[in-house]
Amino acid sequence: MLKDHPKGLFVALFANMGERFGFYTMIAIFVMFLQAKYGFNSGTTSQIYGFFIAFVYFLPLFGGLLADKVLGYGKTISLGLITMFIGYLLLAIPTDMNTGFALVVVALAVISIGTGFFKGNLQALVGNLYDDSRFSAKRDIAFNIFYMGINIGAMFAPTAAELVSNFILDSFHFTYDSRIPAMAHSFLNGELGNASNFLAIAQHQDTTVTLSTLGSFAENYINALSRAYHYSFGVACISLLISMAVFWGFRRFYKHADLTEKQKAKDNALKDKLITLTSKQTKQRLIALGLVFFVVIFFWMSFHQNGLCMTYFARDYTAPTVDRGTNLWFDLFGLLPLFLSVVGLYFMFRPNRGKHQRLLGLIAFVGFGILAYLRYSSYEDINPFTPQKFQHFNPFFIVAITPIIIGIFTYMASKGKEPSSPRKIGFGMLLAAVGFLILAIGSYGLPSPMSLGGQVAPETSLVTPYWLISTYFTLTIAELFLSPIGISFVSKVSPPKYKGLMQGGWFAATAIGNYLVGTIGVLWGKVDLWILWMILVVCCILSATFIFSIIKKLELATK
Repeated sequence: MLKDHPKGLFVALFANMGERFGFYTMIAIFVMFLQAKYGFNSGTTSQIYGFFIAFVYFLPLFGGLLADKVLGYGKTISLGLITMFIGYLLLAIPTDMNTGFALVVVALAVISIGTGFFKGNLQALVGNLYDDSRFSAKRDIAFNIFYMGINIGAMFAPTAAELVSNFILDSFHFTYDSRIPAMAHSFLNGELGNASNFLAIAQHQDTTVTLSTLGSFAENYINALSRAYHYSFGVACISLLISMAVFWGFRRFYKHADLTEKQKAKDNALKDKLITLTSKQTKQRLIALGLVFFVVIFFWMSFHQNGLCMTYFARDYTAPTVDRGTNLWFDLFGLLPLFLSVVGLYFMFRPNRGKHQRLLGLIAFVGFGILAYLRYSSYEDINPFTPQKFQHFNPFFIVAITPIIIGIFTYMASKGKEPSSPRKIGFGMLLAAVGFLILAIGSYGLPSPMSLGGQVAPETSLVTPYWLISTYFTLTIAELFLSPIGISFVSKVSPPKYKGLMQGGWFAATAIGNYLVGTIGVLWGKVDLWILWMILVVCCILSATFIFSIIKKLELATK
């Protein structure tokens, strides 16, 4: 899978991995941070989240234009890394309950601008590596590998966020309890009718709390949790330093691809490498790209509910404790050894492998299997976990499933039966519909968020985590059919002089979808849960229907 690719791909992969680790560490706790520190309701939180994510993905349009016309890809990417570092540093500055919101807004704006410089141009740079005829046939696989690297960083982010936040909370002699933030704000605002339940929960944290000191406890807990979240955001600063070191330290491996068409035109030695399209060809490609951009809007509107409505569902409707077997799913230090043991077993029995590789497979199978068992043995019968831990499932599944998907597509290609990129995107939309259908079934009959009034559902209404795990699994397969393939399609079809701009266009479409995430989030407190998920099912089915109806036009543009 990793053979015969330019080394520049792996430089871009590791640079992106560090940036995505920081970003997803933040996203794992962002909506809970807003509600815990400021007491925002789900509607306000949804709008803030939607605006931020929209700008993060819309600004690459301008970043691509800046690279195409002025700075070039490498310089614009470097500018993005520095700008993002400043933004995350601002976000990591701790302030007390209900204060510092202006600083948060400024930090989010700076992060958005930096991401705009970075994301699309890094993908354009990867695409340039595969304009070389030696590598062009591996473009789709390359973007699958690149995408897997993104998700290795994202996979560890929720665990990092939890470890840092729990460490800070512990320094204040508190532990995380999802019920406390909403109750604390309601109590301090005089909106909590019966404080006895809140008092009982508070006394699990501090046995000395009484009704007269409950207000002080509420403020102290919220301030401690806010500080924990702020320091968790600071993890992104460290990961960005690593990304800078990789991208700047190994420039020689991608330097030859760090050229826009405008830069080539100014160099007499490179003018023969310019690719010229007719006006008709350019128009045809731009139309095809526009149609694909339209479709992916609805995928991202649905998919990025993982940071919003699916996080609400994890916090408010999912059992907060699991048994020993299920806890393996939530503990990367147990899950990864188990996964690597299975990989070792695969290499033991894979055909056409030498004795040394089979021996290494046996060692991995036994060694990692022992580590997984030791970790499993350390669990209690009942194990608590925090809602953000659900967000490591998507990147874990991407890392685990990507080699399988690549193997399937490679085999189909050898038989001349591999679907075109547009068809893969259509299948991805159908799979996304299946994912939300699973969640709709699991939500049927549960009390609506409106009836709960912003509180966690009673214990009798909490469901097994496997509803969300199954949804994440299905959505991950959908994402692998759509996102890396879509990025590859943009790289392949973009008119050469608009490469950075068109990668920005992909993200602009993503931005519109991400803004609509907040629109769906507003419905959280207004409709029954199963209806909310069914709205997303219908959107995904309609999008798939549309793309299959224009499939010939899209396939023609790739030729």
